[in-house]
Amino acid sequence: MIADDRIMRASRLVSILLMLQTRGRVSARVLADHLEVSTRTVYRDIDELSAAGVPVVVERGATGGFELLEGWRTTLTGLTPGESQTLFLSGLPGPAAELGLGDTMASAHLKLLAALPREWQLEAQRVSSRFHVDLAGWYRRIKPVHHLRALADAVWSDRWVTVRYESWEGVVERELEPLGLVIKAGDWYLAAQPRGGHGRTPAPRTYRVANVRELTLHGEFVRPEGFELDAYWSASTRRFERDILRGTADVRLSPRGRKLLAGASAAVEEALELTAPAADGTGWVRAAIPIESLAHATGQLLALGTEVEVLGPPELRAQVRDTARAVAASYTGRGAAAASAPRRRSRAAR
Repeated sequence: MIADDRIMRASRLVSILLMLQTRGRVSARVLADHLEVSTRTVYRDIDELSAAGVPVVVERGATGGFELLEGWRTTLTGLTPGESQTLFLSGLPGPAAELGLGDTMASAHLKLLAALPREWQLEAQRVSSRFHVDLAGWYRRIKPVHHLRALADAVWSDRWVTVRYESWEGVVERELEPLGLVIKAGDWYLAAQPRGGHGRTPAPRTYRVANVRELTLHGEFVRPEGFELDAYWSASTRRFERDILRGTADVRLSPRGRKLLAGASAAVEEALELTAPAADGTGWVRAAIPIESLAHATGQLLALGTEVEVLGPPELRAQVRDTARAVAASYTGRGAAAASAPRRRSRAAR
């Protein structure tokens, strides 16, 4: 029990030291609330830090508090071995390099290593040699993204931009206030608030950075209070996935067809798990899957060939049938004769 108390006290002392170093002056009440202890305990901890040689300055009064002597800093990080390993695992050199921060990340890693105890340095370095993050999908290469670094500068410095953007409507011009950048499955996306709004604050929207054709930086803008990029992105992606799936298809799937279709999206995989009953005597199952549109579903299901049968809706079944007939027709008549001509010449040559 005594050992546990000492560990808790040491942890508090490290937390207080790091808060003073990163925040400057901090009141006893803020420290107490953060550490979930009484202000009396905070004062005892401050006395212990001072006794250990840490130059803590006490400012009295309503705006007072504790702060470190100006110019004094500690090399202590307060990191546990697991926390230091996690930091090295979370560093993504690819995205950092794309943002122009590759050298900065490398420098930060060296400084972090230097601040860790020797035995923790070895543990942290083991992470880089045993774990690697590759954001590119199979058979894909991550290409350089034009204007990414300029957008990153705009995000850092709160500067609004004018962009020429290629959307599904064509190339349009937009005035945007960049709020954050997100990388998903190897693609960069910009969360930005349209500038203006005629007296009202427009809601943030998402733009694919690769679709930006031209970009011009302008002056500063006032960043909206309370905007949190992670919360916005989570809500935005959920809304996108919900809104894009506008219908349902009734299908029969072979075992192989079910496996292939499950990889189409998380929504399709979930639907297969929820609606597909036990296989019949032939191994086939029947399921209801979400679809974006008739055209998209037609291409998606035709790619499965004979591993799927579309049962409904009738318009989707008809479109799949008609498309399959058109594909078959392209391999008959003149197309088939042209394809067989080289084979006849080849046999004659032999």
